[in-house]
Amino acid sequence: MTSKHLYSTTQTAARAFKHLPRRQLHGKFSHVTSRNMNSLQEASRIYRAFKKGGPTFGAWQMLPGSNHSRAIARSGVDWICVDTEHGNIDDGQMHEAVAAIGAMDVSPIVRIAANEAWMVKRALDAGAHGIIAPLIYSVDDAKRLVASAKFPPEGHRGFGSPFSPQTFTNEPITHYLLNANKSLLTIVQIETASALESVCSIAAIPGVDCLLIGPFDLGNNIGHPILGDGMHEELKEAIERIKEAAHAEGKKVGIYCTSGEQAREYAEKGFDMVSISADMIAIPQAFAGALAMASGKVTGREEKKGGGGYDGRYIEEGLSKG
Repeated sequence: MTSKHLYSTTQTAARAFKHLPRRQLHGKFSHVTSRNMNSLQEASRIYRAFKKGGPTFGAWQMLPGSNHSRAIARSGVDWICVDTEHGNIDDGQMHEAVAAIGAMDVSPIVRIAANEAWMVKRALDAGAHGIIAPLIYSVDDAKRLVASAKFPPEGHRGFGSPFSPQTFTNEPITHYLLNANKSLLTIVQIETASALESVCSIAAIPGVDCLLIGPFDLGNNIGHPILGDGMHEELKEAIERIKEAAHAEGKKVGIYCTSGEQAREYAEKGFDMVSISADMIAIPQAFAGALAMASGKVTGREEKKGGGGYDGRYIEEGLSKG
């Protein structure tokens, strides 16, 4: 579709949208555009959370299956990252997961496998409320990502997917076209040494909404991998530097965490988007903890206070035997 035809379609949709009837989204609020947010933004739980301020918590899905997606969504998280980079999730499974998550009034976010325009397109066409791009190396990489995620004239995303509106308001696809550019989140993962050096410039790019820290790859790339003894001081300083760069530009900052305890720590430090766990961490931990209790290796008295988990040594022992 050419820019001329796109502009014509957009103007026609704008006139038509004025006459759309009021409808309900999950029985919670109307689809009518509010003074501050359009209906896509209202339907995006993570967008609403970003707008409100304070930390928003999410989960990481690495295993396929729409029932699996719904089970995670029932935990009460604001968003779920469908991980097609390191997860065992292919394109079709990603589409199913995005639809299942969106139907639960939870925001589906897709981590694409690489900064490729066709991967951005597939994720957003499935109805993702935002995308995460890993291994960004430069300002130009980040600009290319934004261009892939935006419809013309701000970018070069192709128009036509009938699936995109289903996780928002199910209003006409032309309404999605009108509002997608300012409603979908573009999240840049900062996890390379070169991206760290250019972090202020990356944060300043229009269309970049959030910087997400991948602490494991970031540590590897700056020569301080995360080992059993925790984070190196230079890695901690790099994480703080990224947070300050994002907030200086009025952007959000996120971080990948592997436990509720760690997530709480970073939420208290002012991070806006924090993962609480991944399914491939939570499932074996839950089963190892239950097995430790059942086999008498741990009792209720040894359970961590307030954490709902079990002493790590029992979990590690159980996993090593598996």
